[in-house]
Amino acid sequence: MTTNQPTVEEVLGMMRKMMGAVPASIEKAPRVDEGLLYEHVRCKQFAMPADGALDEETRRLVYLAAALAAGSAACVQAMSNKARTQGIPAAKVIETLHIVRFALATKAIGEAEPVFDALLRK
Repeated sequence: MTTNQPTVEEVLGMMRKMMGAVPASIEKAPRVDEGLLYEHVRCKQFAMPADGALDEETRRLVYLAAALAAGSAACVQAMSNKARTQGIPAAKVIETLHIVRFALATKAIGEAEPVFDALLRK
């Protein structure tokens, strides 16, 4: 039984072409376990199918926002590179950052309810 699965180098080459650079962890992962790279690609296709509802620009901005909120430096770098190579306007990238910043500030206030309760008890 043969598969049409691309080689590791083909996958990494495609990623370099699409993003400008590949995070070091993605470069290193298949040297330890090739399955990690193929699973990562499969998950990307599941999360962002070719016929998905969102356009590519929106997908990149959502991914960037999630990476910023999660604190994933490698993903922030990758999506920043992708935004640049995709030609997403800087104003949209900055607005995405502002939204993430606001969401995280809102989270801090939301999580502080027990603090407020304790301070309001007499």
